[in-house]
Amino acid sequence: MTLFNNDPIPNILPFDGVTHYYGKILNTEKSQYYFNQLLQNINWENDNIFMFGKLIITKRKVAWYGDQPFNYTYSKTTKHALPWNKTLLELKNIIENKSGETFNSCLLNLYHNGEEGMGWHSDAEKELKKDGAIASLSLGADRKFLFKHKETKQTISVHLEHGSLLLMKGSTQQNWVHRLPPTKKVNSPRINLTFRTIIA
Repeated sequence: MTLFNNDPIPNILPFDGVTHYYGKILNTEKSQYYFNQLLQNINWENDNIFMFGKLIITKRKVAWYGDQPFNYTYSKTTKHALPWNKTLLELKNIIENKSGETFNSCLLNLYHNGEEGMGWHSDAEKELKKDGAIASLSLGADRKFLFKHKETKQTISVHLEHGSLLLMKGSTQQNWVHRLPPTKKVNSPRINLTFRTIIA
């Protein structure tokens, strides 16, 4: 099985942004290897977010890594990046070679089952490079991922597979929000890695 496919990848958004879904870029064996490594060797913590003026501790767990101890603030909480470990650097190299982009940080999310998800949002925090690429690697359970245009409300659905890559860039974050909807049909965990560029 070929690890990489260099065929041109179409834009899945109809307008106002560029997002490529590469499908599986890792075979099943590699995907499972990296999933297990991340599950065991990442400093996972429950996420703290503010909603409607209240502090919420999520069941979903997160971790933040980078070239430097970058600060990253979202949902009114600030995280400090930990130094890369061997597994993350290997995955970063694979993603950069595949996408042609470079990244200096990674936000990881651990969803224990389908009942854990993420609401509508865009990744447009002030620390992020404006219109910079965000590469999303999915490991574990397959999940549906949705985009919604901020003005027209048109929605686009993508099925994210074990070992697959989604790349958002250009004006995607300005014009579209995205979410991981909860589902009772999924009973196994998923790890999502979003490689980003922080402007220090």
